[in-house]
Amino acid sequence: MATIKDVAKRAGVAISTVSYALNNSPRISMATKKRVEEAAKALNYKKNGFASDLKRTKTNTIALLLSDLSGPFYSDLIQGVQDVTSANGYDLIACSSIGGAQSTAVKFLTEKRVDGAIILAHNISDAITLDAAQHGSPLVVLDRYLEDESIYHVEVDNIHGGYHATEYLINHGHKQIAFISGPAASHDNVQRYKGYRQALENYNITYQSKWDIASDFTREGGYRATKLLIAQRNLPQAIFYANDEMAVGGLQAFKENNISIPDDISIIGYDDIQLSEYVSPPLTTIKQPKYEVGALAAHLIFQLLGGEKTDHHYKLSTELVERESVKHVTE
Repeated sequence: MATIKDVAKRAGVAISTVSYALNNSPRISMATKKRVEEAAKALNYKKNGFASDLKRTKTNTIALLLSDLSGPFYSDLIQGVQDVTSANGYDLIACSSIGGAQSTAVKFLTEKRVDGAIILAHNISDAITLDAAQHGSPLVVLDRYLEDESIYHVEVDNIHGGYHATEYLINHGHKQIAFISGPAASHDNVQRYKGYRQALENYNITYQSKWDIASDFTREGGYRATKLLIAQRNLPQAIFYANDEMAVGGLQAFKENNISIPDDISIIGYDDIQLSEYVSPPLTTIKQPKYEVGALAAHLIFQLLGGEKTDHHYKLSTELVERESVKHVTE
């Protein structure tokens, strides 16, 4: 079955242009509209008929689509969404996007089984998200930016957060700083990495690829990445973990190798999950406003369902939480 991405490729236009053209947007010229329609006809592309039939049917349900339902990061976010949906008399369905295009999460989007959706799932592609936006249900994305008038965005200033974490380590005397990253496809991870690299550059600290380790945002991934770093027998002075779960895994790896935190090496995390306060030593981290992100995203859904106009893009700030995993060193 042809997708909106196939139509865009055949017509030689952006995916969003296809969306506008097939919805008779005045932003698209007649010549472009005709080219898109011809491409759609040639590929036998049709909008989701089931979804169109349901446009007038309210489900009183909002979907929260997540990459994975496990892990401590999501609890505050889900609570923020749930409080707002409940206050508005709606049900909330949270589902995993494991399986990508074949997942239940994607079916909720493409078959319009809900009145609106909040997406935090890097494995739901831009093409699928833009295609779903054609059906008229409000969509709020939390982990990327799509330049489309049908999609709304709530994000955290992850570039600043990544910069702040790295700068904090630098200001504590560390010049050898590793970065243990999350998935390459994660927009949040990419933004944190940008902040890390910017801080190194601004403070004239040489970037070293041997201290740039790829991982996956999980505790097990952080453990494995840290073991790899230890195996190099050339530890840096500090590590910036792109999330707290990986930092917790790293703490375990260091403990097994009798490496003391922060006496032997300093570490900083990202997210400020509840566990970060209770590990030993308590983890210095960058706090995300997780509850506020969820609540704001849900508020936007209800504003849009009520026909109200709202901004397309919101960016929330992070803050540093100082605990005991970073040591001040002197040369």
